[in-house]
Amino acid sequence: MKRTELNRRELLMGLIAGLAAPAFAQLDKSIRFILPNATGSGVDTIMRAAQPALSKALGHAVVVDNQPGAGGIVGLQALTRSQPDGFTLSVVSNNVVIFPSVYKSLSFDMPGDFTPIAVVGYTPVVLVVNAKVPANNSKELIALLKSRGGEMNFASGGNGTILHLATEMFLDEAGVRARHIPYKGVGPMLTDLMGGQVEFATVALPSVQAHIKAGSLRAIGVATSQRVAAAPEIPTFVEQGLPNYVVEAWFAVLGPKGLPPAEVQRVHAALVTAFNDPVVKDAMSKQGNVINVGPADQAMQFFRSERAKYAALVKKAGIEQQ
Repeated sequence: MKRTELNRRELLMGLIAGLAAPAFAQLDKSIRFILPNATGSGVDTIMRAAQPALSKALGHAVVVDNQPGAGGIVGLQALTRSQPDGFTLSVVSNNVVIFPSVYKSLSFDMPGDFTPIAVVGYTPVVLVVNAKVPANNSKELIALLKSRGGEMNFASGGNGTILHLATEMFLDEAGVRARHIPYKGVGPMLTDLMGGQVEFATVALPSVQAHIKAGSLRAIGVATSQRVAAAPEIPTFVEQGLPNYVVEAWFAVLGPKGLPPAEVQRVHAALVTAFNDPVVKDAMSKQGNVINVGPADQAMQFFRSERAKYAALVKKAGIEQQ
């Protein structure tokens, strides 16, 4: 073979290798899911259960990256700085559409600076008290709150979060008052709640099921329209005389702004596959979660309508802007 032909062949092989290298590198690249929540939160519990199935459906290792802080703003800021290549995503809750009504100056617009991919499902929330609080149901808790004249403390994972707003909704519905103590995440909040530093809180059921069974926390009621199959012994607030106290705590997947439509569809298809996996479905059922992966083309409108809804609720609850 002539040297000229060898040179051409070497050049061609080099070009092929250069083009293939990024593709092979992509195969080894992990997909990072930023969770703007602390370890042990409801969203974290859901994501940990779905992680293996998501890795399989996406064809890449899935890494859960907890970035709590400021009720979730820290994690969202990290997502805005990420490349829209499908390798950095986020699992979020109602908090993200509440923030614009609570904080005067955010460094991002919700949902304009993100790419909503799908609403995945809903998580039941339950109002719990620590073991020292002498109340076993909503009637007894409301009577206790009235007798204390607003001096009881309730906790949340951060000011303006869905769990904060859910408790404010309970207080408004019951016609009572209490003092809000915000924490930097659900984990520290639960530690102080069980330790008796605060008396009660509204939390995602999956994050406290074990504590309720152990007796370190007592469930007063679940804020759903019907009892939850995973915890049928916990009565709803509807059946306890508070017919309007129903909270839908949803969770959804976001990407950075500018995520290409093909990537949106790829991730959406993987979510449908993963959350229909028998192992994941069983875990979700035991946690009490309701899974219904919504259409990708309706996700943006859902976020916009939810933002408007919570703006009205924040105003009604009298939550001051920060």
